[in-house]
Amino acid sequence: MRSREAHRVARRITAVAAIFVVAAASAALAQPAILAGDTIRSLGERAMGYKPMSLDHVNIFVRNAERSHRWYTEVFGLHTQDTMYHPGGERLRAAFLACDPGHAHDIALFEVGDDAALQQKGQVGLNHVAWRMANLDDLAEIYRRLHDKGVPVRVSDHTVSLGVYFSDPDGNGLEVYYELPRNQWQQERPFSGGGAKGRFPGPWDEVLRQQTPALTSV
Repeated sequence: MRSREAHRVARRITAVAAIFVVAAASAALAQPAILAGDTIRSLGERAMGYKPMSLDHVNIFVRNAERSHRWYTEVFGLHTQDTMYHPGGERLRAAFLACDPGHAHDIALFEVGDDAALQQKGQVGLNHVAWRMANLDDLAEIYRRLHDKGVPVRVSDHTVSLGVYFSDPDGNGLEVYYELPRNQWQQERPFSGGGAKGRFPGPWDEVLRQQTPALTSV
């Protein structure tokens, strides 16, 4: 009798386990797949019900806040939204700058002193901060401004965008760029799609002709 009862219990346990296995398999099939090739989905896209609105601002350490504040406003034409000073003095400690005066800030510059170590080439950390221009004419204007100020630049044609790369007085990497509207990309992927270059005529034409493909980067 006990043997038959134990057998019935074992069968029930097996049946319940089978139900759980089927349910788990169904749930897994219902999840969006992470595919290679044309369809790419990150774990965040698959698992999260939220995402940030956008990347909003950057905070940069500089050796001299006064110098950097002047440089960023002269090069980019940014609005000064707020400033902070060192205690007991008139020396600038931090500045908050924005492209749009209706936005709190796009970049904050915090002074860390003249003896602070500068970034080293190839070290782990931020590569560059990119500023998107509204059109190709605006990109050409800031390109000429950088040239007039004697700022060394590098230009890269990414097929869907054109980027101008340079550094601020403390060696922080910067980029100004213009990107085509999505319906003009003529390719699915922005950087590995193999699109045609040469769609961004401007004062950088000769520089691009002289550069080798090995110098381009995103």
